[in-house]
Amino acid sequence: MARKSIPTMTAEMALAVPQVVAHRLTRMALAGTTPSARDQKEFQRMGTEKVWAFYESWGAMYMQAAKQQQQWMTSMMFPWAGMPAGKKAGKQLGNAAAAILESGMKPVHGKAVANAKRLSRTKLK
Repeated sequence: MARKSIPTMTAEMALAVPQVVAHRLTRMALAGTTPSARDQKEFQRMGTEKVWAFYESWGAMYMQAAKQQQQWMTSMMFPWAGMPAGKKAGKQLGNAAAAILESGMKPVHGKAVANAKRLSRTKLK
């Protein structure tokens, strides 16, 4: 699969999240005080996957930040390896921040888009 940019992932999530929320809230309203086994399973999944996506996101961001720090440390220990200076250093820092953000968005984006697709095929009752 082709790598998606941060703005693309943001736009896809902006479309997917309201669909998922609307479907689940409607389902909760229709279930009332006695949700079916199918509804209970979906409601439990809803909470579990949010926690899981959070941990995946933080783990990915941690690993990406550690990778960036390791590269910077290597360039300081071995200056001939070439840590860019001036504008190039600023650009490298910006790219590093974007890579960390992108790695953190991927799990959340994946869950949101997958849920929108799955729930669009699921009947409410």
